[in-house]
Amino acid sequence: MIDFKKFVKYSKSAPRYTSYPTAVEFSSDFDDNALKESFIRNDNIDAYSQNKLPLSLYVHLPFCRSACYFCACNVIYTSKEDKKDRYISYLKKELEILKKYMNVEREVVQFHFGGGTPTFFDTKQLKEVIDLIKSTFPNFAKNAEVSCEIDPRHFNEAQMEVLKNGGFNRLSFGVQDFDQRVQEAINRTQSVDLVSHCVDIARGFGIASINFDLIYGLPLQTYESFSETLKKVVALSPDRLAIFNYAHVPWMKKTMRKIDETTLPPPDEKLAILEYTITFLEKMAYKMIGMDHFAKATDELYKASVQGELRRNFQGYTTRGFSQTIGMGLTSIGEGKDYYTQNYKDMESYEKAIDSGILPVERGIRLSNEDIIRKEVIMGLMNNLKLDFKTIEERFHINFADYFKIELEQLEEYIQSDLLKITQEGIYTTPTGGMLIRNIAMVFDEYLQKIPINQRRFSKSV
Repeated sequence: MIDFKKFVKYSKSAPRYTSYPTAVEFSSDFDDNALKESFIRNDNIDAYSQNKLPLSLYVHLPFCRSACYFCACNVIYTSKEDKKDRYISYLKKELEILKKYMNVEREVVQFHFGGGTPTFFDTKQLKEVIDLIKSTFPNFAKNAEVSCEIDPRHFNEAQMEVLKNGGFNRLSFGVQDFDQRVQEAINRTQSVDLVSHCVDIARGFGIASINFDLIYGLPLQTYESFSETLKKVVALSPDRLAIFNYAHVPWMKKTMRKIDETTLPPPDEKLAILEYTITFLEKMAYKMIGMDHFAKATDELYKASVQGELRRNFQGYTTRGFSQTIGMGLTSIGEGKDYYTQNYKDMESYEKAIDSGILPVERGIRLSNEDIIRKEVIMGLMNNLKLDFKTIEERFHINFADYFKIELEQLEEYIQSDLLKITQEGIYTTPTGGMLIRNIAMVFDEYLQKIPINQRRFSKSV
């Protein structure tokens, strides 16, 4: 077994790189007008061909009944139905504003409900939101990825019927861990039997792509306990697994302060858990995809990975290539070829903007040419755990070795630690290096290099 104690030094404050530049670089200078201009630019991409930039739609449904202490999502805790109905009325208004400033006739290749707990909305409410989206964006591709996050504690057959009739073909179940002590420590108790029942419901409606979200690094979690969780997970035969390193950021999320930090597993144990996870799942016919995802060899996610066609966005990995993400609802994030945008995080500001007839933009960023180059490098590493120099060179007309001379020199320590190798063709991580891909990617982060190490406020990379 690998001695992971020697890699503890790599447990650093590091972004997760769901975007580049990261969200800390978003600014309030990017406002409603900046987003309108971005829509115009992105509407006109490939304007002289038959292939307009496709769309990816994200709808944030922020409500939960109670707090899960590990959760870093933007949520509102409530049990009141009228709050959900009011929220839908504002989504409708937001869609009306969107229609004024962008081409909603473009093809939709991806649509995702996130939260919060999307299935905390009842069947009538779910159908209303689906109908609103599809009436606004009428051109869904036949092979569109249409997915929903599911809390097994709030999911039933009637909701599944609404989702199926709405074209949903992928579900992602929040499992996290099956150990009873861990579940109690994070305030999220759900049995194997409950999750199994939910999977049976989904399979009964013909859902052929089911993902489980798991988290390692949770309180009271051990190498042995997570090994048992993995065995129970595999027995339920999900098609995909997203296994994340717990991001403990109590300065951002007050509910995380309820977690006793002394019960969190140390970095070397987390690395050991991750190594076992990779080895075990390989034996169970799951292939590692990018930094934290696994898929059966029969799943199109794995096939896309082999062909180098994976893309990463705020919804996770997609097999549909790059698409412009339109974020709708409280706190949702959008992405285009040359911008990121985020809606207001508090309900009062969100509603006030919409009542004023403007897009509810709180902040964002327009990408420079330098940002776009570095984004492709960082996302290439995060997607594939390797990087092909020729692809970057041909796209941006640069010599990679000259352009990134300083960064390649900074990677020397990772070469000496047998975490990666660099050839004339590209960067290639070793199996252990793949576990530390955030550390490797951050070398290319121009913004991060300007922030003193003791002032970096991200979750630990290990």
